Amino acid sequence: MKTVLIFSMLLSASLAGAQTVNWARQAETGPKHLLHLNTGLNYGLTFGAGYGYQVSTGMLPILLQADYSFPSGEKVLDDFKTRIGGQIRLYEINNFHFSAEVLGVFRRYENDFARLLNFGADMSAVVGYYRPTWFVAGEFGFDKAIVTNFKHTQAYREIYPQVKDGWYEPATGGNFHYGLQTGVSFRQYGITLKAGRLITQDFSTTPLFPFYAQLGVNRRF
Repeated sequence: MKTVLIFSMLLSASLAGAQTVNWARQAETGPKHLLHLNTGLNYGLTFGAGYGYQVSTGMLPILLQADYSFPSGEKVLDDFKTRIGGQIRLYEINNFHFSAEVLGVFRRYENDFARLLNFGADMSAVVGYYRPTWFVAGEFGFDKAIVTNFKHTQAYREIYPQVKDGWYEPATGGNFHYGLQTGVSFRQYGITLKAGRLITQDFSTTPLFPFYAQLGVNRRF
């Protein structure tokens, strides 16, 4: 049960980092690069940075992206999450935009019981009303752990001597996340804010801290 608890903490502590985009402004011709910095509350204080590059595909703009996030603590870079993938605006009508995001995830988490390395996927959909200077949207996503490597500490082995290290599959868990996002844009900058709730994939348990919030700054260049 403690291993399950550890993994629940890993997922709930590492959602922050997604690049929140004003598609009414990002899809315009002009700068294709997007730099994103953020801080948030996600089972603690987190920080992140990301980079995106917009690919011109006519009616369906795609933002290729990579980001890195980590929680605050005594060992700042000890735990982290990296993601790579992209998001695409699938449809736009009368200032309403629908976009989807698919990212591969690699993350690390360590506490007194175990060190975990995990490969997974983060998928989300966003629909909202976008204007060049502001937007408001709803988001829904799923963060899935596909395969995880466990290395348990001696303290944990004293409690469960039979525990084994190594890669564990099939997938060990995941969280749904849903909420609202908004932002304002001016010149080459944007300020974004989002907040929402986390639910475990079995719909019967709740993460230790079931809410998230994030404040971000974008710069197009």
